[in-house]
Parts: sequence; structure tokens; C-alpha cells
Amino acid sequence: MTGSAPSSESGSGSKTESVNYDDTLFFHPSDNTITTIVHFKLTGTENFRVWRSSLTRSLKASNKLGFVEGKVTKDSNDELQYLKWERANAVIFSWILGSLSESIYSGHAYSKSAKEIWDELFETYNKADGSIIFNVHQHINSLSQNGSSLSEYFNKLDTLWKEFDGLTNLVECTCEAAAKYNDHSKLMKLMQFLSGLDDSFN
Repeated sequence: MTGSAPSSESGSGSKTESVNYDDTLFFHPSDNTITTIVHFKLTGTENFRVWRSSLTRSLKASNKLGFVEGKVTKDSNDELQYLKWERANAVIFSWILGSLSESIYSGHAYSKSAKEIWDELFETYNKADGSIIFNVHQHINSLSQNGSSLSEYFNKLDTLWKEFDGLTNLVECTCEAAAKYNDHSKLMKLMQFLSGLDDSFN
């Protein structure tokens, strides 16, 4: 019959199923339990924030951040969707475990879901005691160019500044005083940068 809609079946009689790449349950064939999505290990409080930030970006890029945030839940009423969720959870769980140092791994290997281990790690390592903040601040004040290139020196100092800002985690404000505080902070950072330059830049 002419003018009819194209058949959804191939010549062999099997249905052609389209792939929805935006589906949070979709996994590329290269995404498996041994895939590495961050290239360094969580070792403890000292690198938790940079680890979490890196892993968050990787999960977001893979459209899987919703699993650890609790936004993607399993549907017990749909067996196929339930099984897909279980598989996705197992893969993401393995990604997180694979990014942990050996000393941390064993304590979380028996967690039940990717969200559970994500929350456990946050509760355990998202801490900034005075000694950590002091050490970062001391590194900032003692850092100097010491013969390195300007870009290398600045990048080291900038990394320490960002780490310090993340540890202190001040409440954001949009008032006029906030703008003045930001200007003052930038001025102080500029002074730190200039004071650490080699004598040849005097």
C-alpha cells in the first residue's frame, strides 16, 4: 500500500529501537566498571574538595550526576527500568570506588548505592580544621617565584588561593560591602604575588 508509514521492523522481523543518548540510564559501550573518570585518588580531607569537584564534572559530563544527588531513582514498578537503574548504579558505584585510595576503599566497599557512598564520603572528609587552613595560608605567604616562570609561579599561587577560599567558605553577599571586600581581596592577592617575585623584577 503506497503512502503508508515506514515499518518499525527490519527485514529479519526484529524491531529497530532508537537510542536516546540523553537518557540518564544510557551508557556508552566504553563506559564500564573499570573506566577511570578522574586521574587521581581521594586520600583524605586534604584533597577531598578537588576530588569531589573533579568527580562532579565527570559525572555531569556523563549525564550521571543525578544518581549521586538522588534525583535519578529506581522504578520498582517497571522491571526493565529497574534493571537498567541497578546496572547504572553499579557502574557509577565502581567509578567512585576506583577513585579512592586503598586506605579509604575498604571502608566503603559495602555501601549499597552510589548516592550512599557519595554522602558517606562527604560526611567523613568535608571537614576543614584550623590546622589545614593554617597550612594552606602558610604556603601562600611563603611561596615565591624562586626561578620558575611567571605563569608557573602564578598558577601555584592561584591554586593555593582557591583552596584557601574553598576551605574558609564565606557566606556570599550581594551588598555594596561585598564588592569592596572583593576589591580588597584582589589587592591583597596582588601584593602577595608581587612580593614573591624574584629580585630581577624589582
